[in-house]
Amino acid sequence: MQDTLLEYKCPNCGGKLEFDSGAQNMKCPYCDAEFDVEALKDLDEELKQVDADDLNGLNSAHDNYSDEESAGLRSYVCNSCGGEIICDETCAATHCPFCGNPVIMKGQLSGELRPELVIPFKLDKKAAVEALKRHLTGKKLLPKVFRDENHIEEVKGVYVPVWLFDADVDADIHYRATKVRVWSDSDYNYTETSNFSVRRCGSLSFQYVPVDGSSKMPDELMESIEPYNMADAVDFQTAYLSGYLANRYDVTAEDSVGRAGDRMRNCAAETFRGTVNGYTTVALDKCHINTGNGKSRYVLYPVWLLNTEWRGEKYLFAMNGQTGKFVGNLPLDRGAYMKWLLGITASVGVLVGLILTIANLL
Repeated sequence: MQDTLLEYKCPNCGGKLEFDSGAQNMKCPYCDAEFDVEALKDLDEELKQVDADDLNGLNSAHDNYSDEESAGLRSYVCNSCGGEIICDETCAATHCPFCGNPVIMKGQLSGELRPELVIPFKLDKKAAVEALKRHLTGKKLLPKVFRDENHIEEVKGVYVPVWLFDADVDADIHYRATKVRVWSDSDYNYTETSNFSVRRCGSLSFQYVPVDGSSKMPDELMESIEPYNMADAVDFQTAYLSGYLANRYDVTAEDSVGRAGDRMRNCAAETFRGTVNGYTTVALDKCHINTGNGKSRYVLYPVWLLNTEWRGEKYLFAMNGQTGKFVGNLPLDRGAYMKWLLGITASVGVLVGLILTIANLL
């Protein structure tokens, strides 16, 4: 059997080569030598010629795991130290737990599993940590002890599999609208309500509508750090994965079509609704939106994931590895929240009292 793992070694000192997001090329952390990613393209050409089934790692069969557990695991042997690397069956890039060398699972990136494009990381681990600090700043309802005691347990750069969909959308939407005119004379107040039937129809073309292709990543989390700029996408090469984690897709394009269609239809509905202006009220009457001429492509998106735990609760943060957009839920200081709520209530009470006093004086 061919080697199932791919490692990039520095030709000068034999050290590990990793993709450097700042330099946008391969860099050796030991001798600081840099190498153009294109210079390593021949290794990717070899992967295109092999069958993924021939390169997939074998299921792990250890006494430490039950049959059910080992069924979802694969075992590899590190080419550098001979250590055993055990990971789940969708893992495409990771680090050896013994020597720390970055390794890439060839069989997860060949044949139909090979991505067409990849957006390389533009921001490094330091930028992700700094983004978390900024995320915590200025949050008045965040427990101070969380900010002071919060220790990041794990920061990892992950290439997430994503399906990008292109499609045409045809829409025919009807609305019920009104215009209300109010006026008065010396005797009466008048209200005139005019009713209208408004129709909008047309076509829209969508490109690069993303749907997360990994069941491990929450769809809402991935969508919250959008958008990604596809102008930075390049033809896939395994070198971009060196030094990061990566998973191959386990949600197929066919299974992602429904979510992509929903995103396109919702966007089309919002776009056409935005053209209905000048009315007092607008209500949806009938809506027919259809998609067609769809196609998909398989790409990898760069994401920084940060994990922390506080008082038994786990908190997950994510940062767009290209743009730096940062999201994540935070705990609530209930004491500070109650003070804030009582302050708002007191302010409203004072305002209402002032209004009533003025009314009585009049």
